[in-house]
Amino acid sequence: MSRPARGTRWLVPLLLLIVWLAVGGTLGPYAGRLGEVATNDQAAFLPRSAESTRVIEAQRAFQQDETLPAIVVWTADDAGPLTSAQQAEATQLLAALRGTPGVVGQVSPAIPSDDKKALQGVVQLRPDLGDELAPTLDRVEKKAAALGGATAAVAGPAASQADLSGAFAGIDGLLLGVALITVLVILLLVYRSVLLPFVIIISAVFALGVACAVVYVLADHDIVRVDGQVQGILSILVIGAATDYALLLTARFREELAGGADRFAAARAALRRSAGAVVASAATVALGLLALLLSDLTNNRALGPVGAIGIVCAVLSTLTFLPAVLVLLGNAAYWPARPRPAEAAGGGHGVWRRVARAVEKAPRRIWAVALVGLLACAAFAPGLSSKGVPLDEIFVNDAPSVAAQATLAEHFPGGSGNPAVVIADAAHEKTVTSRASQVKGVADAVPVTESGRPGDGPARVVDGRVRIDVTLRDTADSDAAKETVARLRTALHPIDGADTLVGGYTAQQYDTQHTAERDRALIVPVVLAIILLILIGLLRSVLLPVLLVATVALNFLATLGISSLVFEHVLGFTGTDASVPLYGFVFLVALGVDYNIFLMSRAREESLQHGVRDGILRALVATGGVITSAGVVLAATFAALGVIPLAFLVQIAFIVAFGVLLDTLVVRSLLVPALVYDMGRVAWWPGRLSRRAD
Repeated sequence: MSRPARGTRWLVPLLLLIVWLAVGGTLGPYAGRLGEVATNDQAAFLPRSAESTRVIEAQRAFQQDETLPAIVVWTADDAGPLTSAQQAEATQLLAALRGTPGVVGQVSPAIPSDDKKALQGVVQLRPDLGDELAPTLDRVEKKAAALGGATAAVAGPAASQADLSGAFAGIDGLLLGVALITVLVILLLVYRSVLLPFVIIISAVFALGVACAVVYVLADHDIVRVDGQVQGILSILVIGAATDYALLLTARFREELAGGADRFAAARAALRRSAGAVVASAATVALGLLALLLSDLTNNRALGPVGAIGIVCAVLSTLTFLPAVLVLLGNAAYWPARPRPAEAAGGGHGVWRRVARAVEKAPRRIWAVALVGLLACAAFAPGLSSKGVPLDEIFVNDAPSVAAQATLAEHFPGGSGNPAVVIADAAHEKTVTSRASQVKGVADAVPVTESGRPGDGPARVVDGRVRIDVTLRDTADSDAAKETVARLRTALHPIDGADTLVGGYTAQQYDTQHTAERDRALIVPVVLAIILLILIGLLRSVLLPVLLVATVALNFLATLGISSLVFEHVLGFTGTDASVPLYGFVFLVALGVDYNIFLMSRAREESLQHGVRDGILRALVATGGVITSAGVVLAATFAALGVIPLAFLVQIAFIVAFGVLLDTLVVRSLLVPALVYDMGRVAWWPGRLSRRAD
């Protein structure tokens, strides 16, 4: 080959490297800027068509200015009753708060509890305080603490939102740092190479930078929504997926080098033989995430396109930046180790050769034992409650708003501060109020007046409608309170002409739970169908894709079974957020199929040359190390979500991390190879391989 031709071969990888360095330098900072366009206002993520969501829209007409309520609660230091003088002083302290920056509208008087041991008052705050919310609440609490002989605390939606924002504070740097360090340590230990782990990390960071830049622009133009949960999951998803795809490509590149190919031929062969599996794997995850657009829960719909964008960027980086760097580095990428001939096709680590021999010797016993074990774990899955997480379990660590709400519930009706909100026709105000107050589980029902406070004068009428605040006897996030909301709707909806709507915090939880159940029934089969079609197209078979989908679904159920035991008996959770099972399913099933795709696409390649049974054993040996490494990396990156002290993310972290390891070490390593070996060429029916002799 002439020198100019040789020189031209270097041009494409150099140009790709320069382009990615420019892109990374320009867009990389966006990985730390998503917080600028994120919102942690949970009202923005409610079911779109639910009754409680329509109530939020109707409520705005009854407010001169939109506000965020904070509830100040005082309790006596000596556990004795608070005096009328203390009540008057507390009312004065509340009135004095009107001059505090961030406090708007009317401030309620101090109201005593029935046992006279506590007082409460409502302070309205601006809803757009952002980072100033926590300092504003601190000022409110300090002024309220001036009441002698009593301890002050702040509860209510404002306090909960401040604690939620605090939980997500620094999520960009903390979560990304923990994930990258974890991945780097694992890669250094597994590959004992100095350069390769850093190359893979840089590839993943570039992918994340591009994804965050695209999401930032879309969120800034209100095309997609981002909150702290979506933000955290995006980082973990891109880092984990990009690393997995990179491991598959770099392993194939090393294999080609070990077989004697030069760096250019090795890169071409690695791309040609890995791209199909990488693209198919990415398609299962991206399309599975996009299926969330069928959800009626806005936070599910938000995650779908954001996650899919992240996966596309991970594939783009893996198939362009990474090959360019591998070509430029050649054998040096694996320094101080060098690719050995044993790593060429048919070689592999001794551990996986022993596993392959065990599968060859007793395939039926292996898949039977694995199947029984997974079924035993899956038997506990119905014990996982997904009715929502109580307020005192939302934060993994102690949160001031939770303690304050517990104090409030101890002395006032459980629903104090979070009333059910009824919107009704003004002409039926008395009928609706009377019937609501008679519903089992209701402590009080009072129309909101012109002053903005219930019971202080005649009801305020806006566009012929009134608002009635219904205080529930039970804690607003309890199952009993949700049942009361259902009874309220049953009692009020039949009133002719009243056109009642029942909303508020408890109704939102109730609607979210039922919407999540509907979403699971719709989205789960759609995701399974998407994955099945992709596998049929990739493997050119029908029976084997059905088998693979069944195994990953069983792995998911087994994971839920173990999770139900761990959450209840180890972590102390009484249940999960309504969306956790769906998120766990989409991530675990779509990502779990990835490893089966890596294994079976290699098995198809080997089976065309060596027969079906020998082909699955060779594929197991060749891919065992890289797939296990990828599984460990992905599990570790999702486990990093546990650094955010929220039950939702801790639960997602455990389900995905444990499920990925179970899939990697049992389903992909034992169950699937043993089943395919035992079935032989029948497994590939009706494809070309099913007509070959073993």
